[in-house]
Amino acid sequence: MTAAAGVLGFRPSILRAQAAPLKVAFVGTLSGPGAALGNHMRDGWLAGLARLNNQLGGRAVETLVVDDELKPDVAVSKVRAALERDKVDFVVGVVFSNMLQAIHRPVTESGTFLVTTNAGPSTLAGKGCSPFLFSTSYQNDQPHAAMGQVAQDDGHKRVMVLVPNYQAGKDAVAGFKSRYKGEVVDELYVSLNQLDFSAELAKIAAAKPDAIFTFMPGGLGVNLVRQYRQAGLEKTPFLSAFTVDETTLPAQGDASLGFFTASTWAPNVDNPHSRQFVSAFEAAYGYVPSLFAAHSYDAAHLLDAAIKRTGGDVDDKAALRASLEKADFPSVRGAFRFGANHFPVQDFWLCKAAKRPDGKYQTETVRRVLEADTDAYAASCRLS
Repeated sequence: MTAAAGVLGFRPSILRAQAAPLKVAFVGTLSGPGAALGNHMRDGWLAGLARLNNQLGGRAVETLVVDDELKPDVAVSKVRAALERDKVDFVVGVVFSNMLQAIHRPVTESGTFLVTTNAGPSTLAGKGCSPFLFSTSYQNDQPHAAMGQVAQDDGHKRVMVLVPNYQAGKDAVAGFKSRYKGEVVDELYVSLNQLDFSAELAKIAAAKPDAIFTFMPGGLGVNLVRQYRQAGLEKTPFLSAFTVDETTLPAQGDASLGFFTASTWAPNVDNPHSRQFVSAFEAAYGYVPSLFAAHSYDAAHLLDAAIKRTGGDVDDKAALRASLEKADFPSVRGAFRFGANHFPVQDFWLCKAAKRPDGKYQTETVRRVLEADTDAYAASCRLS
């Protein structure tokens, strides 16, 4: 093969593509209460690869699907195996922030690029930023800050907050309060596996706030929305992030209708790339994609464009990083660019849970809340 390559003048990148496909470890929570989020993200990634003929930058791709089981020690063990045994070229995905915080150092210190398609803890967006970490989603605070702006714009004077007690929940509160200037009546924190919200709902009913703000992903959000309706609290505006979305709406059903969320994207976004994505995704998987799926779909296109720009070379890390920073790929969100910390600078939308004519549920844009928003931690990031 080497002699033939010399005669025919094949480029090294073509030889690498023929001899050794790129390996990508997709890491997600694929079991337990958070599995719906991980499934959306995995399917979004695979849909992106399908659109790209299972290639990134012209090189064939093998995806190793890793279930972190929502256990940091399990995540680290499995990711180390992917890095050291399987020799993966990229790590992509990660649903929950505590999982990203657990695997961040093993991945980036190995000189492997890590593309998070959901988790965006503040600790990794500011002084803790890394040249090997990129995000196609958001910094955790941002969707919550957008909803804080909604509460402010809509004149809600008194708001109660309800979130899970972990890093992303704390970021949610910080984000919401960064733009909401009214009174936060109370901050209620619950465990990540709580499914009965009767005590919290009783406190909300007694306090009679103008609105509630909540961040309850996965199974937590399913139960909260159902119980909120059952408690007769629907007249109190339900403002949320990652609580009513395409991962939870099928289980929430009509209980979710009219409830609000903040998002970077919704299935009714009207641009060619978004329309193609939604159509192909539903045809392949039979359900409506969420922003989690959309961010993973974008990650595949980000890597494709970057690797194509380097001629298929993923070994020159400086060149690959510079190529990733250009972010010249077709995003379902339209124009896309990174801030100084490798997190997106993007618009945020107020969206509402709706029922389509075909009986399926989806979120739909109501209005743009923030335009070309840069997260609050980017200014503290110093990448050399």
